[in-house]
Amino acid sequence: MAASFSSLALTQMLPFLPLAQGDIDYQTQRRSDPNLFADVLAQPGTTVVLVRDGLVAVPDGQAARVDYETAKIRLAGVPGQYVLREFGDKLGDCEETGIIPIFLGSYGVGSEHPQAVVALDISGFALKDGIGGGAAQTQVLGRALQRFDWVSLMGFAPHASAREAGQATTAVALSRWHDNQRYCPRCGCPVRPAMAGWAQQCGNADCKAHESLLFPRIEPAVITSIVDGQDRLLLQHNRTWKNPLHYSVCAGFVEAGENLEHAVRREAIEETGLMLGEVKYLGSQPWPFPASLMVAFKARALGTDVKVDGRETLDARFFTRDEFAEALTRGKVVQPGKATIARYMIEEWYGQKL
Repeated sequence: MAASFSSLALTQMLPFLPLAQGDIDYQTQRRSDPNLFADVLAQPGTTVVLVRDGLVAVPDGQAARVDYETAKIRLAGVPGQYVLREFGDKLGDCEETGIIPIFLGSYGVGSEHPQAVVALDISGFALKDGIGGGAAQTQVLGRALQRFDWVSLMGFAPHASAREAGQATTAVALSRWHDNQRYCPRCGCPVRPAMAGWAQQCGNADCKAHESLLFPRIEPAVITSIVDGQDRLLLQHNRTWKNPLHYSVCAGFVEAGENLEHAVRREAIEETGLMLGEVKYLGSQPWPFPASLMVAFKARALGTDVKVDGRETLDARFFTRDEFAEALTRGKVVQPGKATIARYMIEEWYGQKL
Protein backbone atom coordinates (compact mmCIF):
# COMPACT_ATOMS: atom_id res chain seq x y z
CA MET A 1 0.00 0.00 0.00
CA ALA A 2 1.47 3.36 -1.03
CA ALA A 3 2.16 5.89 1.69
CA SER A 4 -0.16 8.88 1.70
CA PHE A 5 1.30 12.12 0.31
CA SER A 6 1.58 14.99 2.77
CA SER A 7 0.05 18.20 1.45
CA LEU A 8 2.82 20.09 3.26
CA ALA A 9 5.69 18.11 1.73
CA LEU A 10 6.50 20.61 -1.02
CA THR A 11 5.77 23.73 1.01
CA GLN A 12 8.56 26.31 0.92
CA MET A 13 9.14 29.39 3.04
CA LEU A 14 7.58 32.53 1.62
CA PRO A 15 10.21 34.17 -0.65
CA PHE A 16 8.80 37.71 -0.45
CA LEU A 17 6.85 39.70 2.10
CA PRO A 18 6.21 43.42 1.50
CA LEU A 19 6.88 44.62 5.05
CA ALA A 20 9.88 42.36 5.68
CA GLN A 21 12.35 44.05 3.33
CA GLY A 22 15.25 46.44 3.43
CA ASP A 23 19.02 46.22 3.63
CA ILE A 24 19.90 49.10 5.93
CA ASP A 25 22.62 48.83 8.58
CA TYR A 26 20.95 49.94 11.82
CA GLN A 27 24.29 51.02 13.32
CA THR A 28 22.86 50.43 16.78
CA GLN A 29 26.14 51.45 18.40
CA ARG A 30 25.53 55.06 17.33
CA ARG A 31 22.14 55.49 18.96
CA SER A 32 23.55 56.70 22.29
CA ASP A 33 25.71 59.40 20.65
CA PRO A 34 24.35 62.82 21.74
CA ASN A 35 25.75 64.39 18.55
CA LEU A 36 24.33 61.75 16.21
CA PHE A 37 21.66 63.85 14.51
CA ALA A 38 23.89 66.90 14.15
CA ASP A 39 26.57 64.73 12.53
CA VAL A 40 24.40 62.75 10.13
CA LEU A 41 22.21 65.68 9.08
CA ALA A 42 25.32 67.64 8.15
CA GLN A 43 26.41 64.93 5.72
CA PRO A 44 25.49 65.70 2.07
CA GLY A 45 24.19 62.20 1.38
CA THR A 46 21.75 62.03 4.28
CA THR A 47 18.08 61.57 3.43
CA VAL A 48 15.25 62.65 5.73
CA VAL A 49 11.87 60.94 5.35
CA LEU A 50 8.69 62.03 7.06
CA VAL A 51 5.99 60.15 8.95
CA ARG A 52 2.81 61.56 10.49
CA ASP A 53 -0.04 59.80 12.29
CA GLY A 54 0.92 56.44 10.79
CA LEU A 55 1.25 57.85 7.26
CA VAL A 56 4.39 58.37 5.17
CA ALA A 57 5.12 61.34 2.94
CA VAL A 58 5.33 60.77 -0.82
CA PRO A 59 5.77 63.31 -3.64
CA ASP A 60 2.76 65.36 -4.64
CA GLY A 61 0.37 63.39 -6.83
CA GLN A 62 1.67 59.92 -6.00
CA ALA A 63 -1.07 59.06 -3.52
CA ALA A 64 -3.37 58.44 -6.49
CA ARG A 65 -1.12 55.56 -7.60
CA VAL A 66 -2.00 53.40 -4.59
CA ASP A 67 -4.98 51.91 -6.42
CA TYR A 68 -3.01 51.09 -9.59
CA GLU A 69 -1.71 47.56 -10.10
CA THR A 70 1.89 48.23 -11.17
CA ALA A 71 2.50 51.90 -10.34
CA LYS A 72 5.64 52.80 -8.40
CA ILE A 73 5.64 55.10 -5.38
CA ARG A 74 8.65 56.54 -3.56
CA LEU A 75 9.21 58.32 -0.29
CA ALA A 76 9.46 62.08 -0.33
CA GLY A 77 12.88 63.12 0.90
CA VAL A 78 14.03 66.34 2.58
CA PRO A 79 17.74 67.29 2.55
CA GLY A 80 19.26 66.71 5.97
CA GLN A 81 21.20 69.96 5.87
CA TYR A 82 17.96 71.92 5.45
CA VAL A 83 16.49 70.30 8.56
CA LEU A 84 19.67 70.96 10.54
CA ARG A 85 19.70 74.59 9.43
CA GLU A 86 16.06 74.98 10.40
CA PHE A 87 16.12 73.41 13.85
CA GLY A 88 19.74 73.09 14.92
CA ASP A 89 20.17 71.62 18.39
CA LYS A 90 16.44 72.08 19.09
CA LEU A 91 15.59 69.09 16.89
CA GLY A 92 15.95 66.71 19.82
CA ASP A 93 13.61 68.76 22.04
CA CYS A 94 10.34 66.99 21.34
CA GLU A 95 8.38 69.07 23.84
CA GLU A 96 9.26 72.30 22.04
CA THR A 97 9.19 71.20 18.41
CA GLY A 98 6.66 68.36 18.44
CA ILE A 99 9.12 66.36 16.32
CA ILE A 100 10.63 62.98 17.12
CA PRO A 101 13.79 62.29 15.08
CA ILE A 102 14.56 58.61 14.44
CA PHE A 103 17.90 57.35 13.13
CA LEU A 104 17.03 54.50 10.77
CA GLY A 105 20.63 53.63 9.91
CA SER A 106 23.00 53.93 6.96
CA TYR A 107 23.90 52.37 3.62
CA GLY A 108 27.46 51.85 2.45
CA VAL A 109 28.92 51.79 5.96
CA GLY A 110 32.71 51.70 5.67
CA SER A 111 32.70 53.35 2.26
CA GLU A 112 33.93 56.85 1.54
CA HIS A 113 30.40 58.24 1.28
CA PRO A 114 27.93 56.40 3.54
CA GLN A 115 24.30 57.43 3.19
CA ALA A 116 22.38 57.89 6.44
CA VAL A 117 18.58 57.92 6.70
CA VAL A 118 16.67 59.84 9.36
CA ALA A 119 12.91 59.70 9.83
CA LEU A 120 11.10 62.64 11.37
CA ASP A 121 7.84 61.88 13.12
CA ILE A 122 6.07 65.22 12.75
CA SER A 123 2.73 64.12 14.20
CA GLY A 124 3.00 66.76 16.92
CA PHE A 125 4.72 69.37 14.81
CA ALA A 126 3.45 72.96 14.93
CA LEU A 127 4.87 76.22 13.63
CA LYS A 128 6.23 78.04 16.67
CA ASP A 129 7.81 81.45 16.64
CA GLY A 130 10.52 80.36 19.05
CA ILE A 131 11.96 77.71 16.76
CA GLY A 132 15.10 78.71 14.91
CA GLY A 133 14.49 82.43 15.22
CA GLY A 134 10.97 82.73 13.81
CA ALA A 135 8.17 80.97 11.98
CA ALA A 136 9.78 81.76 8.64
CA GLN A 137 12.56 79.34 9.56
CA THR A 138 10.14 76.42 9.69
CA GLN A 139 9.39 76.57 5.98
CA VAL A 140 10.87 73.15 5.13
CA LEU A 141 8.50 71.06 7.27
CA GLY A 142 5.68 73.57 6.96
CA ARG A 143 5.73 73.17 3.20
CA ALA A 144 6.05 69.43 3.50
CA LEU A 145 2.81 69.23 5.47
CA GLN A 146 1.01 71.15 2.75
CA ARG A 147 2.65 69.92 -0.45
CA PHE A 148 3.45 66.26 0.05
CA ASP A 149 0.90 63.49 -0.26
CA TRP A 150 0.47 61.21 2.74
CA VAL A 151 -0.32 57.51 2.33
CA SER A 152 -0.71 54.54 4.64
CA LEU A 153 2.00 51.91 4.96
CA MET A 154 -0.41 49.29 3.58
CA GLY A 155 -0.92 51.43 0.49
CA PHE A 156 2.75 52.38 0.09
CA ALA A 157 4.68 49.14 0.62
CA PRO A 158 3.33 47.08 -2.35
CA HIS A 159 4.39 49.87 -4.73
CA ALA A 160 7.76 50.72 -3.18
CA SER A 161 11.31 49.48 -3.60
CA ALA A 162 12.49 46.97 -1.00
CA ARG A 163 14.79 49.60 0.48
CA GLU A 164 12.09 52.23 0.98
CA ALA A 165 9.47 49.71 2.12
CA GLY A 166 11.87 48.77 4.91
CA GLN A 167 12.45 52.40 5.86
CA ALA A 168 8.73 53.15 5.92
CA THR A 169 7.88 50.08 8.00
CA THR A 170 10.41 50.95 10.70
CA ALA A 171 9.43 54.62 10.74
CA VAL A 172 5.71 53.85 11.09
CA ALA A 173 6.31 51.20 13.76
CA LEU A 174 8.33 53.55 15.96
CA SER A 175 6.02 56.50 15.29
CA ARG A 176 2.97 54.53 16.41
CA TRP A 177 4.78 53.35 19.53
CA HIS A 178 5.72 56.89 20.55
CA ASP A 179 2.16 58.05 19.91
CA ASN A 180 0.60 55.23 21.93
CA GLN A 181 3.00 55.42 24.89
CA ARG A 182 3.32 59.00 26.00
CA TYR A 183 3.50 58.25 29.72
CA CYS A 184 5.70 55.95 31.74
CA PRO A 185 3.95 52.62 32.46
CA ARG A 186 5.76 52.48 35.83
CA CYS A 187 4.98 55.86 37.35
CA GLY A 188 2.71 57.70 34.88
CA CYS A 189 5.05 60.62 34.24
CA PRO A 190 5.60 61.93 30.69
CA VAL A 191 8.32 60.23 28.66
CA ARG A 192 10.75 61.63 26.13
CA PRO A 193 12.49 59.94 23.17
CA ALA A 194 15.91 58.39 23.76
CA MET A 195 18.45 56.28 21.88
CA ALA A 196 17.88 58.11 18.58
CA GLY A 197 14.13 57.43 18.70
CA TRP A 198 14.40 53.70 19.46
CA ALA A 199 13.67 54.04 23.18
CA GLN A 200 12.05 56.34 25.73
CA GLN A 201 13.20 57.79 29.01
CA CYS A 202 10.89 58.58 31.90
CA GLY A 203 10.98 62.24 32.91
CA ASN A 204 10.84 61.30 36.60
CA ALA A 205 14.42 61.03 37.87
CA ASP A 206 13.25 58.82 40.74
CA CYS A 207 11.67 56.23 38.42
CA LYS A 208 13.53 53.05 37.46
CA ALA A 209 12.68 53.70 33.81
CA HIS A 210 14.65 56.96 33.95
CA GLU A 211 17.92 55.05 33.82
CA SER A 212 16.91 51.66 32.44
CA LEU A 213 14.90 53.14 29.51
CA LEU A 214 11.69 51.90 27.92
CA PHE A 215 11.67 49.93 24.68
CA PRO A 216 8.87 49.03 22.24
CA ARG A 217 6.83 45.97 23.15
CA ILE A 218 5.93 43.71 20.23
CA GLU A 219 2.70 41.70 20.17
CA PRO A 220 3.31 38.35 18.39
CA ALA A 221 0.44 36.88 16.39
CA VAL A 222 0.25 33.58 14.50
CA ILE A 223 -1.42 33.22 11.13
CA THR A 224 -2.02 29.81 9.58
CA SER A 225 -3.04 28.47 6.18
CA ILE A 226 -4.87 25.24 6.98
CA VAL A 227 -5.19 22.53 4.33
CA ASP A 228 -6.95 19.18 4.46
CA GLY A 229 -5.93 15.77 3.09
CA GLN A 230 -7.08 16.80 -0.40
CA ASP A 231 -4.96 19.97 -0.25
CA ARG A 232 -8.03 22.17 -0.05
CA LEU A 233 -7.47 25.52 1.73
CA LEU A 234 -9.60 26.70 4.64
CA LEU A 235 -10.72 30.32 4.35
CA GLN A 236 -12.83 32.12 6.93
CA HIS A 237 -14.76 35.33 7.48
CA ASN A 238 -14.48 37.08 10.84
CA ARG A 239 -17.05 39.27 12.53
CA THR A 240 -14.80 42.36 12.73
CA TRP A 241 -14.28 42.52 8.96
CA LYS A 242 -16.52 45.15 7.41
CA ASN A 243 -16.72 43.53 3.97
CA PRO A 244 -18.89 40.38 4.22
CA LEU A 245 -17.04 38.90 1.24
CA HIS A 246 -13.59 39.22 2.82
CA TYR A 247 -12.14 35.77 3.48
CA SER A 248 -8.69 34.99 4.81
CA VAL A 249 -6.72 32.43 6.80
CA CYS A 250 -6.81 31.66 10.52
CA ALA A 251 -5.01 34.13 12.82
CA GLY A 252 -4.79 35.24 16.41
CA PHE A 253 -2.55 36.65 19.12
CA VAL A 254 -0.14 34.55 21.13
CA GLU A 255 -1.19 34.35 24.78
CA ALA A 256 1.05 34.80 27.82
CA GLY A 257 3.24 31.79 28.48
CA GLU A 258 2.36 30.20 25.13
CA ASN A 259 4.70 29.12 22.33
CA LEU A 260 3.92 29.77 18.69
CA GLU A 261 2.96 26.22 17.73
CA HIS A 262 0.53 25.94 20.63
CA ALA A 263 -1.06 29.24 19.58
CA VAL A 264 -1.52 27.88 16.04
CA ARG A 265 -3.34 24.81 17.29
CA ARG A 266 -5.40 26.69 19.91
CA GLU A 267 -6.60 29.33 17.44
CA ALA A 268 -7.63 26.66 14.93
CA ILE A 269 -9.71 24.83 17.53
CA GLU A 270 -11.27 28.01 18.91
CA GLU A 271 -12.22 29.51 15.54
CA THR A 272 -12.96 26.46 13.37
CA GLY A 273 -13.15 23.44 15.69
CA LEU A 274 -10.38 21.70 13.72
CA MET A 275 -7.54 19.71 15.24
CA LEU A 276 -4.22 20.17 13.45
CA GLY A 277 -1.51 17.65 12.64
CA GLU A 278 1.75 18.70 10.99
CA VAL A 279 2.67 22.39 11.33
CA LYS A 280 5.31 24.07 9.17
CA TYR A 281 6.88 27.53 9.49
CA LEU A 282 6.49 29.86 6.47
CA GLY A 283 7.96 33.22 7.51
CA SER A 284 7.20 36.43 9.39
CA GLN A 285 6.78 40.14 8.89
CA PRO A 286 6.18 43.16 11.12
CA TRP A 287 2.63 44.47 11.22
CA PRO A 288 2.76 47.85 12.98
CA PHE A 289 -1.00 48.28 13.38
CA PRO A 290 -0.15 49.10 16.03
CA ALA A 291 2.64 46.74 17.17
CA SER A 292 2.30 43.17 15.92
CA LEU A 293 4.70 40.64 14.45
CA MET A 294 2.87 38.20 12.17
CA VAL A 295 4.39 34.70 12.26
CA ALA A 296 3.09 32.49 9.45
CA PHE A 297 2.58 28.73 9.45
CA LYS A 298 0.98 26.12 7.23
CA ALA A 299 -0.80 23.20 8.88
CA ARG A 300 -2.72 20.09 7.95
CA ALA A 301 -6.17 19.56 9.43
CA LEU A 302 -6.87 16.12 10.87
CA GLY A 303 -10.51 16.39 9.86
CA THR A 304 -12.90 18.44 7.75
CA ASP A 305 -15.84 18.97 10.11
CA VAL A 306 -15.70 22.76 10.45
CA LYS A 307 -17.52 24.29 13.42
CA VAL A 308 -17.09 28.05 13.69
CA ASP A 309 -17.38 29.69 17.10
CA GLY A 310 -20.03 32.19 15.91
CA ARG A 311 -18.48 34.93 18.03
CA GLU A 312 -15.23 35.77 16.27
CA THR A 313 -15.55 33.59 13.17
CA LEU A 314 -18.85 33.66 11.30
CA ASP A 315 -18.04 31.34 8.40
CA ALA A 316 -15.24 29.00 7.34
CA ARG A 317 -15.01 26.54 4.45
CA PHE A 318 -12.51 24.54 2.43
CA PHE A 319 -11.79 25.55 -1.19
CA THR A 320 -10.21 23.63 -4.03
CA ARG A 321 -8.10 25.77 -6.35
CA ASP A 322 -10.83 25.75 -8.99
CA GLU A 323 -13.47 26.73 -6.44
CA PHE A 324 -11.29 29.55 -5.15
CA ALA A 325 -10.60 30.86 -8.66
CA GLU A 326 -14.31 30.81 -9.50
CA ALA A 327 -15.19 32.59 -6.25
CA LEU A 328 -12.67 35.35 -7.03
CA THR A 329 -13.84 35.68 -10.63
CA ARG A 330 -17.51 35.90 -9.66
CA GLY A 331 -16.82 38.33 -6.82
CA LYS A 332 -18.03 35.93 -4.15
CA VAL A 333 -14.76 36.26 -2.22
CA VAL A 334 -12.51 39.28 -1.66
CA GLN A 335 -8.86 38.43 -1.09
CA PRO A 336 -6.56 40.01 1.54
CA GLY A 337 -4.67 43.19 0.63
CA LYS A 338 -1.28 43.30 -1.10
CA ALA A 339 0.63 44.28 2.06
CA THR A 340 -0.71 41.40 4.14
CA ILE A 341 1.18 38.20 4.80
CA ALA A 342 -2.14 36.34 4.35
CA ARG A 343 -2.20 37.16 0.63
CA TYR A 344 1.22 35.58 0.07
CA MET A 345 0.23 32.54 2.12
CA ILE A 346 -2.79 32.03 -0.12
CA GLU A 347 -0.63 32.52 -3.22
CA GLU A 348 1.80 29.87 -1.92
CA TRP A 349 -1.05 27.38 -1.78
CA TYR A 350 -2.67 28.56 -5.02
CA GLY A 351 0.59 28.27 -6.96
CA GLN A 352 0.53 31.68 -8.64
CA LYS A 353 0.02 35.37 -7.97
CA LEU A 354 -3.49 36.61 -7.34
